[in-house]
Amino acid sequence: MRYIFFGTPEFAAIVLDKLIDAGYIPSAVVCNPDEPIGRKQVLASPPVKELAEKNNIPVFQPKKLRGNAEFLEQLKNLKPNLAIIAAYGKILPKEILSPYIGFINVHPSLLPKYRGASPIQTAILNGDKETGVTIMGVDEEMDHGPILAISKSQITNSKVTYPELSKKLAELGAKLLIKILPDYISGKIKPVPQEHKKATYTEIIKKEDGKIDWTKGAVEIERMVRAYYPWPTAWTIWRIKNLELRIKVLEAEVLENNENYKTGEVFLTSKNELAVKCGNGNLLIKKLQLEGGKILTAKEFLNGHRDCIRSVLE
Repeated sequence: MRYIFFGTPEFAAIVLDKLIDAGYIPSAVVCNPDEPIGRKQVLASPPVKELAEKNNIPVFQPKKLRGNAEFLEQLKNLKPNLAIIAAYGKILPKEILSPYIGFINVHPSLLPKYRGASPIQTAILNGDKETGVTIMGVDEEMDHGPILAISKSQITNSKVTYPELSKKLAELGAKLLIKILPDYISGKIKPVPQEHKKATYTEIIKKEDGKIDWTKGAVEIERMVRAYYPWPTAWTIWRIKNLELRIKVLEAEVLENNENYKTGEVFLTSKNELAVKCGNGNLLIKKLQLEGGKILTAKEFLNGHRDCIRSVLE
């Protein structure tokens, strides 16, 4: 079997690493281009590229796929009979979806539920108790192809964060993929069309999605904190002395009791813990970060910023 692996972030790197360990070494890896990260905008390689280079696997990083004759020729020269996709980040155009290559995708949701770019974050935001992975065939539409296999997983940790759930589902997806590959290659698996009428969709997450609306309930906001960590993070604005400071809320808990404060007002609990009044309930802040500053516990933050108490966050 000669196959190409399409993937970019840590989720994909976990899947690829498990495939390599199982003896399924790709002829090449395709991932997104290197991107600048952090305040200094240092150019960084995607996790999949780093893993591929560590294993001496050729890497392609096309900026675009559609109309890219050079990249298409490179793929043809590899003569693959299979392509495995896991969180690649781009929809493959028709010219790449060759009928002579089996394209299969590892998607972290129970399709047709949560098609699209952010199924893991959406499961956390919605407070789902069950999730899973789907191995599916690939066509020109987003997460639309027939199902090859599904593995369900219970979300038993009510405080699970995006990185934790992503790692769990990547490992589950890799295990399922490795299990079915021999039968898929031999043609023993019969693809089952999705129930398209039941499809639901998720969106590409943007930085502004992390802005906290304090009129919402504490339960909903606490889920945002877990779903949007480490990017874009749940964040809010603190205005002080003509300054507009952005605060990232990195860890929080729900306080069910309703205090007599304004919505968005910062206060101390009876245990001198940092909290914010929400539309329903309160949010206990455990860990936070002023943009550009260090990550601090609430206690550390209060040591230098007690003037935040009784301020109203926006």
